[in-house]
Amino acid sequence: MLEEHLYRHFGFESFMTGQRDVIELITRGDSAVAIFPTGSGKSLCYQLPALLLTHMTLVVSPLLALMKDQVDYLISRNIAAARLDSTLEPEAYNEILFKAKKGELKILMISVERFKNERFRHHLENMDISLLVVDEAHCISQWGHNFRPEYLKLPVYKKGYRIPQTLLMTATATPPVIMDMCSGFDIPRENVIITGFYRKNLFLKVTPVKESEKPDMLLDRINEEPDSPTIVYVTLQHTAEETAEFLASKGIRSACYHAGMKNRERERIQEQFMGGTISCVVATIAFGMGIDKKDIRRIIHFDLPKTLENYSQEIGRAGRDGKSALCELLANRDNISILENFIYGDTPEKQAIADLLGQIRAQPEFIWEFGLIPLSFELNIRLLPLKTLLVYLEMAGIIRPKFTYFDLYAFQYLKDRDGIVGSFKGERRDFAASIFDHCETKKIWTYVDVDSMVAGYGAERKRVVAALEYFDEQGWIRLQARQSVEVFDLMDKSFDIDHLAKTMFEKFKEREAREIEKIHKMILFFENGDCISKALAGYFGETIAVDRCGHCSACKGHLTRMPDTRNLKPLTDLDLKELISGFLAKQDPPATPLDMVKFICGIQTPAFMKIKARSLPNFGVLKQYPFMEVKTWVEANLECIN
Repeated sequence: MLEEHLYRHFGFESFMTGQRDVIELITRGDSAVAIFPTGSGKSLCYQLPALLLTHMTLVVSPLLALMKDQVDYLISRNIAAARLDSTLEPEAYNEILFKAKKGELKILMISVERFKNERFRHHLENMDISLLVVDEAHCISQWGHNFRPEYLKLPVYKKGYRIPQTLLMTATATPPVIMDMCSGFDIPRENVIITGFYRKNLFLKVTPVKESEKPDMLLDRINEEPDSPTIVYVTLQHTAEETAEFLASKGIRSACYHAGMKNRERERIQEQFMGGTISCVVATIAFGMGIDKKDIRRIIHFDLPKTLENYSQEIGRAGRDGKSALCELLANRDNISILENFIYGDTPEKQAIADLLGQIRAQPEFIWEFGLIPLSFELNIRLLPLKTLLVYLEMAGIIRPKFTYFDLYAFQYLKDRDGIVGSFKGERRDFAASIFDHCETKKIWTYVDVDSMVAGYGAERKRVVAALEYFDEQGWIRLQARQSVEVFDLMDKSFDIDHLAKTMFEKFKEREAREIEKIHKMILFFENGDCISKALAGYFGETIAVDRCGHCSACKGHLTRMPDTRNLKPLTDLDLKELISGFLAKQDPPATPLDMVKFICGIQTPAFMKIKARSLPNFGVLKQYPFMEVKTWVEANLECIN
């Protein structure tokens, strides 16, 4: 029966390993976890059940590129699928919502952030959903390599919108991560389907090379087969740009791809790579997730990967057609400190945590409203760790997320006011008229004073938003929602600020230490001489039958010792005052010692964004020095700058 549906809808005659097991669980009404290597057909595990389940399947996906590729594929198979993202025009966005509410879609793909959208949540209440699918589900776990606080709330959304089943999917999950995933969604361990991480068609190679020699070695490797599809992974955005430009200057059809580029430009690069117009993409870690290109022949890590989980995911994009592919790491120790700095930058100062707790205590009521980005700048805590801190406080019983709303609703008239009001009768007519009475038009946009409307008319905010949505759906106005506001219930304000700040700070320091340790374990992993394939499978809890795979550099007898060619001057030979004088002149209030360390180590913070620190002399001048050594040196030399 399932094979018939598989062939009819997708043209496949048989299932890949693990697919049938997952699909049987879902179609009989259970929840499941699918842990398949990249390219092993995870997507089919929800695509086929979506056609057999009564209502729509809602897919939470982390990347725009992933959603676009999968929706395009599904539409090509005549499957009713759509995605909601920020690139859509208002008319297209509204049409998708209309179809979802009418039951005309089988699959709707969204980002996890979409749940925070007050407008989307309003529509979600009117959708019938059979299955919630979470892709890259390892993001749920604090033990995972890409923990995202928003993912922790997905079980709450599942329960709140009464979605009966869940499918969690990921390519990489260590045993502790699997435990977190299962417990969050109450999925029994026997419903976890793991197909293994070992790939016999991948040649895993680690090549020691000095930093100065990497560009030429990369060029030589690509020139062996210039037209073979290749992804080159780098750590920093500017490295992606420089390396792609270097390769292009040598005749390689290459382009760069990173998060600093506009969505449309990234989409263009992806489409050119998929279509063969360019053969090589030099990218940061965002590129490749969910891209269904089966003939990638080379994955080259120009820089060290961030973690073994990242490494496993990235090499998994090679050789999906089953043919041999090269996965090579150009390895040295020169940029270890840069990897570490990403981690140190995500640890907030203890005083900043105390300031946040002071705000909570100072609220006159047991409710707290704030804008996430303004709060990030006010406290000088990066956005991701700020979200993590809020999750920690939620887990400690201090706060509880209530909802997110938009502080500002604005629209353009597509039909005149009297015509809109005249479409209603009785109380509904009065209500519509009152909305426009609480508006102010400035040139093109008309702004709605929702709070004034709620107070003056005595209506619930929810009804006002629903009315605006209805006007938009009817084509009478073009609506925009701006300036999101987070609303939390305050569950406990009796805490001791100093004690709780210390506790929260220690949690960040523990996480920091754990992530730093991961980097050093990764270095040892590549240097210890063991079979790379076997060791990598073992890291994820899989045992393979052979002692030596025969298709990695270790098995070929090439033992790796990564060179360190930094040749750094002793810190004692440097003048701290000279390095940071320009930075200190820009800082108001005065910089803390840790601010100074972050500046010269090249770690961006919200406060640095205000003063455009990247453009100041000596930003990141010591980025290759170990962070803790720089911190000790700065603290010992504070007197020289006073």
